[in-house]
Amino acid sequence: MTAIAAPAQTSATTAGPSKTRNRVLWTLQILFGLFFIIASGLPKLVGQHDAVQSFRDIGWGEWFRYFTGVVEVSGGIGLLVPRLSGPAAAGLSITTVLAAATQVFLLHNAALAPFPLVLAVMFAWIAYERRASFATLLNR
Repeated sequence: MTAIAAPAQTSATTAGPSKTRNRVLWTLQILFGLFFIIASGLPKLVGQHDAVQSFRDIGWGEWFRYFTGVVEVSGGIGLLVPRLSGPAAAGLSITTVLAAATQVFLLHNAALAPFPLVLAVMFAWIAYERRASFATLLNR
């Protein structure tokens, strides 16, 4: 009789991203986190003129501007917290896809849609690479 041994798991599947990839991810997470906190979310919360006008053009009321600002600031902070980085990136991926759809369908400005879509892809990649943080968060 012959025994068949189970294949050994590689360290890449259990250990997470490599050291270099981890550095790239953290660099992106810090840059995107600061961008979403300072340049994207806070102007909506403090009522910067351009943000107010954009949300008036959408026509859903001031509550939607505040809601979007809170979502963006929360997502930016989440990118900076290791155990929240995966879920925050997934949430920001969804948020940026919806931002692109808003540009196209509500504001009729399709030229501005590619930027949030590129961000959505980047956030989806970060969420995938930080997928272990989902399990950590769910196991708490």
